[in-house]
Amino acid sequence: MTTKQLGLDALVSMCKRRGFIFQSSEIYGGFAACWDYGPLGVELKNRVKELWWDFMVRRREDVVGMDGSILMHPDIWVASGHVESFHDPLVDCKECKKRFRADMVEGAKVCPECGGELTEPRQFNLMFKTHVGPVEDDASIAYLRPETAQAIYVNYKNIQQASRMKLPFGIAQAGKAFRNEVTTKRFTFRSREFDQMEMQYFVPPDEDEKWFDYWLEQRQKFYQLLGISAEKLRLSEHGPNELAHYAKKAFDIQFEFPFGWQEIEGIHNRTDFDLTQHAKHSGKDLTYFDEQRKQKYLPKVVETSAGLDRTVLAVLCDAFKEEKESGEGHKRETRYVLRFHPRVAPVTVAVFPLLKKDVLIEPARKIEEQLRKASLRTFFDITGSIGKRYRRMDEIGTPFCITFDFDSLEDQAVTVRDRDTLQQDRIGIDKVRDYLLEKIEA
Repeated sequence: MTTKQLGLDALVSMCKRRGFIFQSSEIYGGFAACWDYGPLGVELKNRVKELWWDFMVRRREDVVGMDGSILMHPDIWVASGHVESFHDPLVDCKECKKRFRADMVEGAKVCPECGGELTEPRQFNLMFKTHVGPVEDDASIAYLRPETAQAIYVNYKNIQQASRMKLPFGIAQAGKAFRNEVTTKRFTFRSREFDQMEMQYFVPPDEDEKWFDYWLEQRQKFYQLLGISAEKLRLSEHGPNELAHYAKKAFDIQFEFPFGWQEIEGIHNRTDFDLTQHAKHSGKDLTYFDEQRKQKYLPKVVETSAGLDRTVLAVLCDAFKEEKESGEGHKRETRYVLRFHPRVAPVTVAVFPLLKKDVLIEPARKIEEQLRKASLRTFFDITGSIGKRYRRMDEIGTPFCITFDFDSLEDQAVTVRDRDTLQQDRIGIDKVRDYLLEKIEA
């Protein structure tokens, strides 16, 4: 069998055909850089988010969670530097009127689309501006949050006191963010509405470098849980001219997409920049009293910031493959497979009666219901031959298929097929649940 990694166009087509991701507002011609997750896509997305939350919060005693408001006081974005500094340089074509990020045309003087003359770069703020209240004037201006982190900073002292946490400790949040991106190609990689998974870890002033190194290592381990190929991941350190205005040190975790190596997560040493700014602009005391050291100070912060949509896209790109089974010439059969790790697969196990007969359908349905009640993500199918049903499940990434046949009525066992090895094991019905759970955690 030969395996081929497929490109982005093939992935986009499959995502629509199988109900993973659709263009938003498609029947109206679509809405650029906005995407809707279908039945399989939302299961995949939720599973990645749940694994992140489990890894970052539930398994730890030093990290708690929160869910902040999308709309916040506009002065927060002044304090954070977003109003002043959150810009992209843009150029416009004088002929076709298309707009490009300056770094995407690399100083070119002519339009890559029509060859027309480009304008000089100008700054464009990426935040979505809106108005709160009945009157649209300067006093009612607010912004859709461009990141989830600031809600953590302005709530850090409330959370620390309410949960009685001692430094070092972290606050995690997963939720929507919005950026008025201009260059929005590459499917869901760069969207105007997206989900972030962020954690801010508050540490004593002299321990920021130690904890930065710790979280850099921890965050790389997370992608092993998702089953992403190690050779598709790498670290990239920000140079002195690449660091954000708040960062002392930063690394990106990058994935090799079909369009090249790109960031899916950033780990940043944000020092005490954000807390200093919010203390200054709000007039509130945000210092922490360290009982062990007998001193007050502003904590420093190590941030882990992952893009949920980008991570889902990385999981899809890594898993999507074309396989040709052994044979000669036109006789070689092709199948499209999503090789999801069982932990993230939208459907964990499909259950089939061998034939569309009540004597097989009813007991097969009972097995599916029992597995669903055990919190496994299941699918039941009676349409088509077993081979066709297997192929449908392969294409959506289902790791295991169970077939209930006539022998099952006698021996109370079923055939469990593995998507990747194509091995078929005969397992007692009373042992199927434990068998699957062991495979998932392997």
